[in-house]
Amino acid sequence: MPRPASGPWDVTTLLLDFAIITYAVPPEALARHLPPDFEPDMFVLEDGRRVAFISAVPFRDEEFRFGFAPFFRARMGQTNYRAYVRYRGERAVWFFGTSLDSFWVGVPRSLWKLPWHPARMRFQTRWSGEGGPCEHYRLDTQGTWGRAELELVGTQTPMGCLDGFRDEEDTAVVLTHPLRGFYTRRDGRPGTYSVWHERLRLHRAHVHAARFQVFEELGLTTPESVPHSALVQRSTEFIIFLPPRPL
Repeated sequence: MPRPASGPWDVTTLLLDFAIITYAVPPEALARHLPPDFEPDMFVLEDGRRVAFISAVPFRDEEFRFGFAPFFRARMGQTNYRAYVRYRGERAVWFFGTSLDSFWVGVPRSLWKLPWHPARMRFQTRWSGEGGPCEHYRLDTQGTWGRAELELVGTQTPMGCLDGFRDEEDTAVVLTHPLRGFYTRRDGRPGTYSVWHERLRLHRAHVHAARFQVFEELGLTTPESVPHSALVQRSTEFIIFLPPRPL
């Protein structure tokens, strides 16, 4: 879609060191964590297994700014934890929550009841030249919610068609371009918000280590779980349309 106009409360941010770490999980395990009207989006892998997908999406916000205050720009680390679902038959994502390395985390928690949690995040990344692959990517996250460890190395191989998808376009639409998200607010009510971004140009990565407390405590992964895929992109711009609203 063409870039939409954004309003005074909408956020524009440049995402650096953007990654999508995806796991294939049993659909019935994911279904236990979804409210009524939501169901896992199911896929068939090459080995014949029917699975659902969940992803951890870490990145660094750079030039995070609201429309009403374009000259105030913040930097922070962030990781979103999401599942790929269907809401009344339509594809969407379900957010389990978000880790944010900023004292500003109290604003979305209090003002909009978003399931965002404070954390300390340390990124160590190195990219090869202008437009080159990711040579080193390490993330350590500490906190009472959302502890994580990630280490990977990028490649020059574009995302292409990943296991479980029909083709490259299907992979992109489902895995990298969900534009509407849902979640459980901190007051227990369901909520929703939407985003916009240009088509992502992701490349595959080799994972050396990956553990995410959120998924392990939900019983969706174990410390020994191997990701289905890992994708990285050096930077991309997002627009988040705010405020979010109750569903």
